[in-house]
Amino acid sequence: MFKLKPMKTLFKRDRRTGDFVFAVIFLIFSILLLSQLDEQVHWSNQGKFIAQPGFWPAVSLTGMTIFAFFHLIGSALSQRIYGRLKEIGLWVRSLEYAAWFLLYVWLVPQVGYLPMTLIFMPLLVFRLGYRELKMFLLASFIGFLIVLVFKTFLKVKIPGGELYEYLPGSIRSFMILNF
Repeated sequence: MFKLKPMKTLFKRDRRTGDFVFAVIFLIFSILLLSQLDEQVHWSNQGKFIAQPGFWPAVSLTGMTIFAFFHLIGSALSQRIYGRLKEIGLWVRSLEYAAWFLLYVWLVPQVGYLPMTLIFMPLLVFRLGYRELKMFLLASFIGFLIVLVFKTFLKVKIPGGELYEYLPGSIRSFMILNF
């Protein structure tokens, strides 16, 4: 009726691709956080140890470091599955979009919110593999709507671009205020 599995299969752990790299990174991250604990929390000489402001962060970071260490050991001792480098490549490639965003944020104060959005939206559409004119026009239209909603209607304070300084007076103030 009810059959027990052997202990060996009960605790069997398959190492997935990228698991060892994740375990190493997570252990380094948890050790880094644990090493900064005394800098970030206040320990008082008064009151019980368990009532200290740094007690529960210390407990959680200690536990996180211990379990990250166990994860690393388990990952290192598990049977290796090939293809790990391929998955790491996917992780690194995903950082490309963070770089696109950082470049966009860096260029907005220099060029302006509207021009940068109208440049970056079609660039990202191109980067994603779309090549039809319809997709570029749609991306530009959506970028214009995003600027219109955030800057004009919601009045989000986004710095005007230095490029706007070269526009004539009334157009310059209109562009800085609305776009």
